[in-house]
Amino acid sequence: MDSYLIQVNGHGDHAPMLDVHLKNTGNIISPGKVKGRKPRWAVRASEMSKKTFNPVRAIVDSMKVEPNPKKAMISLSLGDPTVFGNLPTNDEVTRAVKEVLDSGQYNGYAPSVGYQSCREAVAAYYNCPEAPLTAQDVILTSGCSQAIELALAVLANPGQNILVPRPGFSLYKTLALSMGIEVKLYNLLPEKAWEIDLEHLESLVDEKTACLIVNNPSNPCGSVFSKSHLQEILAVASRQCVPILADEIYGDMVFADCKYEPIATLSTNVPILSCGGLAKRWLVPGWRMGWILIHDRRDIFGNEIRDGLLRLSQRILGPCTIVQGALERILHRTPPEFYHNTLSILKSNADLCYAALSAIPGLQPVRPAGAMYLMVEIEMEHFPEFENDVEFTERLISEQSVFCLPATCFEYPNFFRVVITVPEEMILEACSRIQEFCEMHYQGAEGAQDLECDK
Repeated sequence: MDSYLIQVNGHGDHAPMLDVHLKNTGNIISPGKVKGRKPRWAVRASEMSKKTFNPVRAIVDSMKVEPNPKKAMISLSLGDPTVFGNLPTNDEVTRAVKEVLDSGQYNGYAPSVGYQSCREAVAAYYNCPEAPLTAQDVILTSGCSQAIELALAVLANPGQNILVPRPGFSLYKTLALSMGIEVKLYNLLPEKAWEIDLEHLESLVDEKTACLIVNNPSNPCGSVFSKSHLQEILAVASRQCVPILADEIYGDMVFADCKYEPIATLSTNVPILSCGGLAKRWLVPGWRMGWILIHDRRDIFGNEIRDGLLRLSQRILGPCTIVQGALERILHRTPPEFYHNTLSILKSNADLCYAALSAIPGLQPVRPAGAMYLMVEIEMEHFPEFENDVEFTERLISEQSVFCLPATCFEYPNFFRVVITVPEEMILEACSRIQEFCEMHYQGAEGAQDLECDK
């Protein structure tokens, strides 16, 4: 038996050595058993994968119901504005990508944080006197989802906790739990257009709180915080010395009677990582282009958070280079009419949906002010045959072929979420079917009481 020394990834003068014995079997040299180890198959999923849990998928995948075969399916569940083709992106956006592709100049690797020129373009687009930005304050990412992931990963360690809105986007919890980070849910108030319950929020802060997530405009609520409410949120964060992760992917997607304020423009001392991207405002979610904007005017993050984001970005070597190459033109040449037309359609759909659902006994929609969603309360006492919002929405599918997401997906039972990006005629048809469904199952106070007694 021959013995060989194999060097394994050593550094310096004392590289580690692995002593491996090989059997000489004629013309073939095959590895023998490593000393002290009995070979056996033991492939197991990682702890991180076991902790990764998407509540939307878990709930939706368990809803094993078939739609009514006599009625065409209307899906008001998916937050993808491209599904029905009624909201295409602007020609200037697609032309920019075509020209970059034809140039052949963006087919290689970019720096993991993005090309310098592209970071400059994003910084210039969002720069303002109240919240100045340079290219060094921008990290380009593979969609806003990765921006949120990197921001969480740089701010929180396993065993710490983060403050997350309820109802809120399920990805925050999915990412945090996979990293071993505890999630504490603070309440939003439907009777106050989904403003944050500030007293409840502040009561959750402890010595292990790593950051506060603020989602404005909101998924799933369609709400937009006022300037004064944002200042109140900042006051809590300042008192408690908690940094903010701002999910602003729907920034500027607000209706004409409302104004969007980036939270960083109102902050004098609270450090903020603002996450955004092309997906929603430019209607290209599949292009996977996002960014983190670092706002740290008091140098609280310092170099440590910036260096941490740089190292974390190196895990996947940055976002799509083709879209990066087109980014400056997309940001600076998309005509304002495109944004106005998109918002006009969303506002019209929101008004139609809100008016129609408000007229249905047993339902209480909350009027949205932006984004692409509307939340509807189910007065469960008037639908006693259903245990919860999941059962309600399951039966809505099976009887009327209308699919709305039960708000249990967002940690907020007895509501459901409606996506308002579908064509107008589909919104009207869906609302008509929801009305028919509710009229079929609605029980007044006496009827509901009788049904409970029968049970």
